[in-house]
Amino acid sequence: MDYVNLGKTGMKVSRICLGCMTYGSPATGKAMPGRQVWALNEAESQPFLRQALELGINFFDTANVYSNGDSEIVLGRFLKANTRRESVVIATKVHGLMREEPNGHGLSRKAILHELDESLRRLQTDYVDLYQIHRWDYETPIEETLETLHDVVKAGKVRYIGASSMYAWQFAKALYIAELHGWTRFVSMQNHLNLLYREEEREMLPLCREENIAVIPWSPLARGLLARPWHGESTRRTETDTFGKSLYSRTEEADHRVVDRLGKIAEQRDVPRAQMALAWLLAKPGVTAPIVGASKPHHLQDAVAALAIKPTPEEIASLEEPYTPHPVLGFS
Repeated sequence: MDYVNLGKTGMKVSRICLGCMTYGSPATGKAMPGRQVWALNEAESQPFLRQALELGINFFDTANVYSNGDSEIVLGRFLKANTRRESVVIATKVHGLMREEPNGHGLSRKAILHELDESLRRLQTDYVDLYQIHRWDYETPIEETLETLHDVVKAGKVRYIGASSMYAWQFAKALYIAELHGWTRFVSMQNHLNLLYREEEREMLPLCREENIAVIPWSPLARGLLARPWHGESTRRTETDTFGKSLYSRTEEADHRVVDRLGKIAEQRDVPRAQMALAWLLAKPGVTAPIVGASKPHHLQDAVAALAIKPTPEEIASLEEPYTPHPVLGFS
């Protein structure tokens, strides 16, 4: 495993981050926020969390909304029983709907202070290493959000703060306001980036490189579309993941060509498609650690193996050539 600094902080993270959206509790009966039918329960999740530790992964990403808090419970219980708190980096997020009431979501001072304490309780820890705003809150002044985040850092409940999926102008505004007031700045951007969605290359990635912000992309394999042929076998998640369906269309001809090109280069390399797709992402200047989900043993094995693959400039150009501009997606 390779380890790098998270942006311009001194904290070291593995170059592969385990995304824990898959772990928690599957939806049954009445629908609840964050519940998915494809989620694994605690017993089913533990082998993947254990495999991550064995592979040297020290970076774990979850969110309060995943399985309506159960993802944090599963992760916190496993890490407390199987490792030392100081040896791992725990990242979680705040913003999403947790309760059907006026203050049950968002980035107000009231919401952040309550939800952080709830996340700490579920994770069984006194602090979060990386606390991220899950999306931009159009109903709360960014000044209120940033001052509250600064306060929880100074209180020792959070080590660093990060952001996720927003317009580059919004992120630049937040960085400026924090600088203006002497508040804690964001150190990371968790954004949507993969071979099928490269719109972040236009504004966000250059901004992050200029400001030395860590980039930790979500959906690096495009919900599995980059791991198999275009019309390959579907999974329970692809059949039921409504958010994923809003991000990717199986009828896009240009996307079809990207997947075919990836398959060709992976075949030439004699490696799985997933490894080649992740190797391309890891080679992107400024990318720190893709957030990889795992529901089968080979998922993490492929992710770690991708660290050894160094795409040539010709391979990178070939992989990128079929791409066409896409609508901006994933900000809500």
